[in-house]
This record gives sequence, C-alpha cells and structure tokens, in this order.
Amino acid sequence: MSEESIPAGERLNGLLIDAGLAPLDSGLTGRFEDYLSLILRWNTRVSLTAIRDEEGILSRHFVESIAGARSLPASIASLLDFGSGAGFPGIPIALCRPEISVTLAESQGKKAAFLREATRVLALSAKVHPGRAETLGTRFDCVTLRGVDRMERAVQAALRLVSSGGWLALMTTRSDLEGLKTASGTEFYWRTAVQLPGSRARVLALGERRISSPV
Repeated sequence: MSEESIPAGERLNGLLIDAGLAPLDSGLTGRFEDYLSLILRWNTRVSLTAIRDEEGILSRHFVESIAGARSLPASIASLLDFGSGAGFPGIPIALCRPEISVTLAESQGKKAAFLREATRVLALSAKVHPGRAETLGTRFDCVTLRGVDRMERAVQAALRLVSSGGWLALMTTRSDLEGLKTASGTEFYWRTAVQLPGSRARVLALGERRISSPV
C-alpha cells in the first residue's frame, strides 16, 4: 500500500507515535482529517500556509500544534491564539483541549473567514476575532504565538492580554527565543523550553506572569 493511500488520520497517528506522543482517538482523528481537507481546499484560492502538501501539514503544523496543546498547563481556562492564520496552534488546542475557551484572532479578512468556516465545520465553540488581537478588551489565561510576523513586536503587544498569573506560550526557534524573552520584559518566569517534534531547532517556551501590575 502506498503512503498516499493510507488515510490521513492514520498517517497523523503514525507521526505522533514516531515522535513519542500518544495517538489520537478515532473521533479526534476524524476531526483532524476534516480540518486537513478544509485547509487543502481553501489553500487553492487563499494563501493560508506556505506548506501546502498533506505530509508537510501533518508533520509540521498538526504534530507540532498537538504537542503544544498537550504541554499547556492544566489550569488554563481561556486562551487567545494571537495572529491565528490557518488556526495553528489555536484550532488543534480547541480540538485536543475542549475544556479551554479558545479565541482565534486574525486581522486578514480571508484568513478570518477560513477560521469561521473551520470552527463551523469542526463544531468548535472557539470564537473568531476578525481584527487585530490588540483591540480585544479582555485578558486571557494564556496567549499563544506561532509564526507571527514581526514576532518580537507581537510579543510586546500580547503582554497586555495576559492575565496576572497567566501564560505566554511561544512556539519558535531556539535562536529567536532569547530575543522574544527580552521583548516580554521582566514580568515573566520562563520554564525550560520544550523541544517540539520534527525539528531540533523548534521549541515551545512557556512564560508565567508573576507580577500583578498595570500594563
């Protein structure tokens, strides 16, 4: 049997197992297959992601986002995906961690339209904010950033959206991490970065806001 003939969900679970991660159950596997189909269909007319082939999306976007979702602290009840794009990591977090109230912020209209369609098709309770995340008037237990343009500036903008005792979750490269930590200022205590599957260079860094002060 050729690799292309193996259902995408089985290939995704194989990649998770190869990365030392638990596979998805059958219901969740099917929802990730639906998400993949939606990305591939929309990518023919909207540039959602530079990685356009199934294997690349499964191995880079899905596995990395699932690993990130599973690494988030159990105490998180609300989460903002800052500059969500095609929904990474926000949609996998909403799928894998349904107890978390997820907001997907995306200022580009076509990508925000995709996120609305994805939440509808996948029957997610996640909210879509079709505008700049900075305009939101609420704070969140966690703010995630992954692949956002001008990442250091985005981190600085994200600070005011993290509640006291809340978390910044940065999915980035080891080489960029120190600059992003510097951009976050002195209010965050950073855990040791966790290597993400698929690349020795990519990590998840979790910073906890430890000082309650106006920002």
